Amino acid sequence: MSSELRLVWVYPDLLSTYGDRGNLLILARRAAARGLDVERVEVRADRPVPAGGDVYLLGGGEDGAQAHAAERLLADGGLGRAVDRGAVVFAVCAGYQLLGASFVAKGARRAGLGLLDAHSDRGPRRAVGELAGEVDAELDLPTPTGLEDHGGRTHLGLDARPLAKITLGTGNDGQTEGAWHGTVLGTYAHGPALARNPRLADLLLRWATGEALAPLDDAWPDRLRAERRTAARLTRRR
Repeated sequence: MSSELRLVWVYPDLLSTYGDRGNLLILARRAAARGLDVERVEVRADRPVPAGGDVYLLGGGEDGAQAHAAERLLADGGLGRAVDRGAVVFAVCAGYQLLGASFVAKGARRAGLGLLDAHSDRGPRRAVGELAGEVDAELDLPTPTGLEDHGGRTHLGLDARPLAKITLGTGNDGQTEGAWHGTVLGTYAHGPALARNPRLADLLLRWATGEALAPLDDAWPDRLRAERRTAARLTRRR
């Protein structure tokens, strides 16, 4: 295993709502706890996306920021080249939508990056609240939870697998939540997502390193996860 891991936070000036920068902090912390040297790179929208990253992170954002980010990323091409060489991408909400073929922002359909076989449009109402689901068995993860706050609906093609089947909330379309293909994974879950789902962070690290990871003492995160799952069950009964 390489002793250095390069984490790239893409466009924090455009895509960074609801504490999504916490995903970068969690990844860095869990990598460092396993003895990996971590380089954290934050790339603003006026700078090129570096080609040599191991994990690329995108957060949520408002419509205007999302549309601008898509235009910049398409013109830059760096994220697509990184995926072509096997880099990991983790995207949340607006960042997740722009990984697909297209999305709607400011009332117009916009071109996405085409890194996931999906497209997004607008739903009849905004999806707000707790989000949970039964995760794709191939990923071997505990039940993912998070906070959603979005007006979009995402429709998956044949080459994209849902991250989970919805048990609470709306996610993509009321049936599924998120999507993944290869080493690209997107979700509507804020929270931040990797703080609420540390095993998901470990999955991204395994993809990036190609190696099994030493276990960590997750008693405290597991206790918090149990509290959130209890809160989700209470929400569902109302």
